[in-house]
Amino acid sequence: MKFVVDAQLPRELVNFLKAHGHEAVHTAELPEKNHTPDEKIRRMADAEDRIVVSKDDDFVTSHLLRGTPKRILLISTGNISNPELI
Repeated sequence: MKFVVDAQLPRELVNFLKAHGHEAVHTAELPEKNHTPDEKIRRMADAEDRIVVSKDDDFVTSHLLRGTPKRILLISTGNISNPELI
């Protein structure tokens, strides 16, 4: 599977996904880094058949209203440490 991990999630999540055989990129690696607008993340995810991994429910709203991004994994954990998240 292919993923794009949003800014508010740790880069370690990308490393975890890669270690488990997936292709993953963090928004910090994109040209506009963590300031990449959601619209660009959605377009990239759809064009490259990636799943958007985010805590931002704006992606869910966009998915439900406009069908983009095509696939999303919403992380809703509250305050936990990065190792607990991974």
